[in-house]
Amino acid sequence: MNVLVVGSGGREHALCWKLSKSPSVSAVYAAPGNAGTGREPKIQNVPIAADNFPELVRFAQEKDISLVVPGPEQPLVDGIESVFRKVGIPVFGPSALAARMEGSKAFSKDFMDRHSIPTAKFRTFNASQYKEAIEYTKACGHKVVLKASGLAAGKGVLIPETSEEVESGLKEILIDQAFGAAGNEVVIEECLDGPEISVLAFSDGYTIVPLPAAQDHKRIGEGDTGLNTGGMGAYAPAPVATTEIMRRIQTEVLQPTIDGMRREGYPFVGMLFTGLMLTDSGPKVLEYNVRFGDPETEALMLLLSEETDLAKILLACAEHHLDSVEIATKPGFAVCVILASEGYPASYPKGRSISFPTLPPSSDTMIFHAGTAIDKNDSSKIITSGGRVLAAGVSVDAGNALVEAIKPFVKETRRLGADGTIGGFGGVFDLKAAGFGEDTLLVAGTDGVGTKLRIALESGIHETVGIDLVAMSVNDLIVQGAEPLFFLDYYGCSRLEVEVAASVIKGIAHGCKASGCTLVGGETAEMPGMYATGDYDLAGFAVGAVSRSLLLPKLSEMKPGDALIGLSSSGIHSNGFSLVRKIMALHNLTTSSACPWQSESRYATLGHALLEPTTLYVLQLLPLCKRGMIKGLAHITGGGFIENIPRMLPKGLGCEVDVTAWELPPVFKWLKSAGNIQSREMARTFNCGIGMVAVVNEGDCEAIMDELRSSGNANVYRIGRLGGTELMLQGLDSW
Repeated sequence: MNVLVVGSGGREHALCWKLSKSPSVSAVYAAPGNAGTGREPKIQNVPIAADNFPELVRFAQEKDISLVVPGPEQPLVDGIESVFRKVGIPVFGPSALAARMEGSKAFSKDFMDRHSIPTAKFRTFNASQYKEAIEYTKACGHKVVLKASGLAAGKGVLIPETSEEVESGLKEILIDQAFGAAGNEVVIEECLDGPEISVLAFSDGYTIVPLPAAQDHKRIGEGDTGLNTGGMGAYAPAPVATTEIMRRIQTEVLQPTIDGMRREGYPFVGMLFTGLMLTDSGPKVLEYNVRFGDPETEALMLLLSEETDLAKILLACAEHHLDSVEIATKPGFAVCVILASEGYPASYPKGRSISFPTLPPSSDTMIFHAGTAIDKNDSSKIITSGGRVLAAGVSVDAGNALVEAIKPFVKETRRLGADGTIGGFGGVFDLKAAGFGEDTLLVAGTDGVGTKLRIALESGIHETVGIDLVAMSVNDLIVQGAEPLFFLDYYGCSRLEVEVAASVIKGIAHGCKASGCTLVGGETAEMPGMYATGDYDLAGFAVGAVSRSLLLPKLSEMKPGDALIGLSSSGIHSNGFSLVRKIMALHNLTTSSACPWQSESRYATLGHALLEPTTLYVLQLLPLCKRGMIKGLAHITGGGFIENIPRMLPKGLGCEVDVTAWELPPVFKWLKSAGNIQSREMARTFNCGIGMVAVVNEGDCEAIMDELRSSGNANVYRIGRLGGTELMLQGLDSW
């Protein structure tokens, strides 16, 4: 097909560039285009102005154009879609009626109000209501933003700080007509607080598919200072636009907007560009635009995957079958930075010569032209013709992005013997620098989180499972008397989502720091087809060191009468979740259900309660282990008391555990009741409130318990003694 792109900016260059890569496109014509579009393969400039509809139609018919893509908003507001529709040429863009969503802020705000789409409180006034508008701002009770209702090239918004600035701003818009006809009406809005994002979404009038959220930066100066501009740069995806935020935007804003416009008789076809503020109460619409954003488009085109055919997407929208095409983005980020003329956004010179490198700095970098032209006196030279001159865009690989995102967390885990850096081929640990002598044993442990991961995935809460991953391994080191030295992780997924992975690894770093070990590295593996979309898996590997004489358990020193001390768990920890999920299904509970065992509001949801991280016992126990005060330790994981306590005892020596020594926590009471589980089976499956058990001399028991209470958060109980030949659980009837 042949495609006609209408416009001359950086946005249009980016669109032409991506369209030219489509195998379904024979030629792309840019009207009028710029110096950059004129030098791209498959792209030709056409010297026809964007507002010259008759000439554009004549050219489109002459060149057998199959699709028209208007870039700027003005042609859309002026009805370019109907002009081409009358001659049978599809347009990716809304009708003039639908374009009112950008052409009139008053119209769009009334639409949002009719359809209960979250937005700021507002009132609309015209010039004859100037005094009434002033009185409203005094009585409304909130800070205001003043917006010229019509098209003002992105400059019709004022944010006054004082009542005097409010009054002068209203005068500037309504009376002085500083923004021309755009200021015939003014929308006075509540000033919202929070990060701002831009969501660009393809729509065919029925289906709407958003691209990753972007954030653009308007002010001319470094550090977000100086005058407002049309946009000095953008990046995507915006980290603040989490999966949950994007879900809410889709269900609360985008789909209701498309459905509402269709019901009111002006279905939206094209690119719906929604500016949103992420407030404490959720995303709220700042404004609608009815075309590709600039500079957001320059970044977003770099994110579309190589397999994504932009021409097919745009044509599918125009022909109302968007659900039949694939839209995919690359992992990672894209950034666009604007190069502007000296003096912009005030007055600036034109006609200055521009020199370019022979090739872009890398294959991931593009230079899109905006305010450029061919020098009329020398066609080999490019000169400036506008304020925003060039857009330099670069895409960043997700793996590199993840490394950068987690470096601060990893650095916090630094300790003697390791430098706390990542990104190399492996991690190094210096035992000598860490203070270990020659008669030192290395102890290794590895573990995962099991099906607790499914709870994290369904809840969208990922940081706590990183703590679990560390706890499951380092707790297994301390039971052998070993001090954890370093930790490595494995993160496998079908597609790397940097935000999710960074959250998990932030939790891993937290667990390492709380255990005194260093996170020296890990492996992140993308394996499409091995994992379902959105799923990931975790494994952890920890190495510790212990002097030979302090290695646990000390089987030869254990004897009948030795005391058993229990350290409390924080909850289920990381075992038994297959059964937990069955019980949830039995009672029709989801991770978003209310927590069924609490009367107070400690946990927002059942998911939050179940994801309480595993207790880290290392720092609480290590000082006693180093002094030889502990004879043995049992980490109560899968298998509960029945399988784990005997693992630390010599053959032929049993113990008695009095389960009335502590109260069964509410979560286990609920599981027992809801799952109709026998008490002994509870003791075989769950930790039941005790996550670690220690064997100590009877004579040292009280002193050791006092030290444990003062050195950690886990509660401490005397729960039994060694004796007999097998494990005996007393008091199970009390459960």
